[in-house]
Amino acid sequence: MQESVYDIMLMFWRVIINIFFREIRPRGAYNLPRQGALILVAAPHHNQFLDPLLLMSETFRETRRRVRCLVAAKSLKRKSVGTFISLMGSIPVARAADDAKPGKGVVWLADEDPCILRGSGTQFLSELAPKKQILLPKTVNSALAEVLEVISDTEVRVKKEFGGESGKGTSRIREKVAEIRQTGVEGLDYKILPYVDQREMYRHVYQCLTEGGCIGIFPEGGSHDRTDLLPLKAGVTIMALGAMANDPNLQVKILPVGLSYFHPHRFRSRAVVEFGHAMDIPPELVTMFASGGVKKREACGKLLDLIYDGLKTVTLRTPDYDTLMVIQAARRLYKTPGQHLTLGQVVELNKRFMEGYEHFKDEPRIKALRANVTKYNRMVRDLGLRDHQVPVASKATWKILGLLLYRVGLLLAWSILALPGVVLNGPIFLLASIISRQKAKGTSSPFHLEALAASTVKIAGRDVLATWKVLVSLGVTPILYGFYAFLATIVAVKANAPLFWLILTPVAVMIALPCIGFAALKFGEAGMDVLKSLRPLIVSVIPGQQKHLDRLKAMRKNLSNELAEVINEFGPQLYEDFDEWRIHTPSASVPPSGSSTGLWRRKTSTGAVDAQGNLLVHPMTWLDERLFGWSKSARRGTSVWADSKSEAASGQVSPDGSDDEDGGDYDNVLGYLGTYQGPSPATSKSKSARSSYADLQQLRMTTSSTSNTGHISYGDVGLEDHSPRLSPRQRKSSLSDGVPVERIKELDRAESFRDATEDINRENSLRRRETNLSPSENDS
Repeated sequence: MQESVYDIMLMFWRVIINIFFREIRPRGAYNLPRQGALILVAAPHHNQFLDPLLLMSETFRETRRRVRCLVAAKSLKRKSVGTFISLMGSIPVARAADDAKPGKGVVWLADEDPCILRGSGTQFLSELAPKKQILLPKTVNSALAEVLEVISDTEVRVKKEFGGESGKGTSRIREKVAEIRQTGVEGLDYKILPYVDQREMYRHVYQCLTEGGCIGIFPEGGSHDRTDLLPLKAGVTIMALGAMANDPNLQVKILPVGLSYFHPHRFRSRAVVEFGHAMDIPPELVTMFASGGVKKREACGKLLDLIYDGLKTVTLRTPDYDTLMVIQAARRLYKTPGQHLTLGQVVELNKRFMEGYEHFKDEPRIKALRANVTKYNRMVRDLGLRDHQVPVASKATWKILGLLLYRVGLLLAWSILALPGVVLNGPIFLLASIISRQKAKGTSSPFHLEALAASTVKIAGRDVLATWKVLVSLGVTPILYGFYAFLATIVAVKANAPLFWLILTPVAVMIALPCIGFAALKFGEAGMDVLKSLRPLIVSVIPGQQKHLDRLKAMRKNLSNELAEVINEFGPQLYEDFDEWRIHTPSASVPPSGSSTGLWRRKTSTGAVDAQGNLLVHPMTWLDERLFGWSKSARRGTSVWADSKSEAASGQVSPDGSDDEDGGDYDNVLGYLGTYQGPSPATSKSKSARSSYADLQQLRMTTSSTSNTGHISYGDVGLEDHSPRLSPRQRKSSLSDGVPVERIKELDRAESFRDATEDINRENSLRRRETNLSPSENDS
């Protein structure tokens, strides 16, 4: 692999992915070893060809290391991407499933032995051989088994039961055969997978690792759009253990990498690349691997378990889509309105909530909370709002009308500015959308192999949408721009332009068109942000809607408080250090917008929404602040999560509008905040290998606010410093809602602020539990 070619190709693709994604943030990149043999194990594989590009790009940006990714050999044969893949030094992997062929006849399991497969109209002697595999259809979960012995044309013995030794796969197959026989069909269709010799691939991997190189692999074996990880393939363990067995002086490290997307298939979505802790391979596993036989398989299994445990720390895995929606809704309710989380904080909270839910999902209180959250989501959706818009959906009518008219005018202005680029680039977007959906759904089209039709693990084929949008755009854009340049030249000829202008015209057009397109992209994003902000204003001015909004706000407040109490109740049962790192319940109220960051006050040296210079970046926020005082900048506070670039997910916050109840986190940004550089990697404490409540509490305690309001603020509390106030920029712990003034008057002045606050909040929690009002009944 020529390093200069790799660097040029990576530079090209970084431009492409930074156009496709609105924001890409690394997290934990300080864990990346700067030298030595390294295997990056990435999951989930939700974005076919863009996943390895993100992995290579972020690794190179942080460490200048070049990653050689393992890619399906089938992809190298595709003209659209094969050349690029080979130029970046990727290692091809032949997959048996890529060369699967339909077998003749139908098959079923023998009644006396689940490892014997019988057939009708089959030709096992000519089509099958030992080490080949038989793949059954999706109706039986794509069960797979290796051929051990071909007995006759109608009978074959497999090495193990279909679906494993649990017997569930066997039962499923027998039930399906019995079902279809009632329709007159004798057995199941099947496919034959050839035996693939991977020695050449392993040779390249061993050579790269021996030279101290870096390998990137997606151990799930292929891209998919499921909410949980696919079973991991053992190939990565053979690579690591085999390389160390061949060279006793070689030390291979394995580093898990989690890829989290906010709508991976959508243009201008966001991504977080989270690097876990590098793992050293135990020497005893290498010894077991070198012994061969059963010991070798046992070593591979143990290492695969370690890798899976590592991936669990950097990925969010949910059993189904509905659970994912509930987890994301709970995370939104847990957040104080107006508090802005970084992408890394959003990802971390999602993982922690999922971990807690999996432990206590059968508890009656958890079941009731899930039902209420689902009901709340439905009410929010029925009103046409999003969760972050609920707390701020009530203002004086004249202000609402004024703000609505202003934003409609601003929307028209952005639309006019974006219109030329939208019209000129419209054919690109249209073709990219149509072709990518054809590729995903498997509908008949003039294009070759479709993803969903060819896969046994995909649900809707969304994992290929982004890839094909990028590929189609790359192919169509030069053709379309060339056509525009040709038309401009014809116009110049007909206008009898001088020779100089005839030559300059196509060049100027080819230079101007990308600039127009980029301007349309930025103006269009600002316009979409304005459009998304209109719904709560429209709902607020509709007669009779205010009662529904008030009821929804009360429901949100009570759900938020109930969620915090649930965490306080079940947290100590899940995390040993819960009480040590306990903090107060976040407020469910909206902080006032008045007494915080001034309009012209810069929060950081890199600028913020409040900065005067950002008038042109996002004038909507600036004018809102000047005319109405309602902008997000008045509610933000003055600092973001205090981590350096390589330690945190993001140095910029993710806005309130990053959620969408229908499809996960929504793509909505009203402005970018400046970054705050926190402690260096050398002085920060790494996250424990085991689950720790301190990780979650540290997450919540690293966002501060300078607003003197009644909602909670979290300071940068270190792991070894328990001071309630560490700097003038940090506020002390705050009270929860509903504290009578008389109760505050009764406090002992000699009692510390922190102790008094804890006592009052504890009383409030007990009172709410005793009252036991439903979210729809409690209006306070």
